[in-house]
Amino acid sequence: MLIVLQGIDTAGKDGTITHVFRGLNPQGTRVTAFKQPSATELAHDFLWRVHKACPRRGEIGIFNRSHYEDVVVARVHHLVPDATWRARYAHINAFEAMLAGEGTTIVKLFLQISKDEQRERLQERLARPDKRWKIAQADLDERLLWDDYLEANDEMLSRTSTEIAPWWIIPANHKWYRNWAVSSIVLAVLEQLDPQYPKPPDMSSLHLD
Repeated sequence: MLIVLQGIDTAGKDGTITHVFRGLNPQGTRVTAFKQPSATELAHDFLWRVHKACPRRGEIGIFNRSHYEDVVVARVHHLVPDATWRARYAHINAFEAMLAGEGTTIVKLFLQISKDEQRERLQERLARPDKRWKIAQADLDERLLWDDYLEANDEMLSRTSTEIAPWWIIPANHKWYRNWAVSSIVLAVLEQLDPQYPKPPDMSSLHLD
């Protein structure tokens, strides 16, 4: 199962992973945080680094940000021509269809907070010494682009919510509700998948001294 977490800065992606998924067995769970692409990653297609991080059969993979940065951040900051990021919607949908066709269940969660809530969370990071490591000037600069991100996210959600990989929009102003909603969705998907323990090998002929 692949869980994709998206949301504007301070929406709570890290907190969701900490509170919702901390009970999972780390041997079968992998969290991948996608940051600014490296030179090697930029030398490949935009999905190259994402495909490498997808969960293997029997694993749960969690993406903290994802390939959707390439139609949101790339658009807002004009990192690629308009024609390039627009074409990526179809590439993403085809990529996710391929993953689903090969047996991966995709759960896409967009954490939605208000502009006022973001301001409060940024102010808290500035005020608390134990949280200042989580804020930089770039975060304040990004906030100035709120309307651009809102437009980019709206189009991204509408263009990439498909029957096999729909988006769940999670109201995330209240952390307790965010955690409950995400937990409920993931639990419902797992119950539908009905994972089973592997059958033990036949060891009837073996005896311990």
